[in-house]
Amino acid sequence: MNLSQLRPAEGSKKSRFRKGRGHGSGAGKTAGKGHKGQKARSGGGVRPGFEGGQMPLYRRIPKRGFTNRNSKEIIAINVEKLNIFDDNTVVTIDKLKEVGIIKNPKDGVKILGNGELNKKLTVMVNQYSKSAVEKIEAAGGKAEVI
Repeated sequence: MNLSQLRPAEGSKKSRFRKGRGHGSGAGKTAGKGHKGQKARSGGGVRPGFEGGQMPLYRRIPKRGFTNRNSKEIIAINVEKLNIFDDNTVVTIDKLKEVGIIKNPKDGVKILGNGELNKKLTVMVNQYSKSAVEKIEAAGGKAEVI
């Protein structure tokens, strides 16, 4: 077999149907658009969501809630996840991304106190819970806010 002999599988490729090529084709004359009307015109049709003048669904449904523009999206990590690192490592947001614990830090990273920490680490992130700080310091490490 060589590249010049490659062919698509039989029946996998179908040629596109050409409308408006005579009445013998089955889609000639009006080319499947029927007679006159808005949808038969060039560039005709209605916008998405239009319901013929009836109040559209997206306007009939009540509005609910709001989005606070000042809220911050903080990524939470449990303290047990930090056991991946070796002793005496400085754990930063970049290091957490490198190892794959977080993908996108968004507006900041917070360490929560779930689980146990067995390594002595210097952790440098945006926020900590009280229990997380206690567990990091109990393991002999430091929790620094950046």
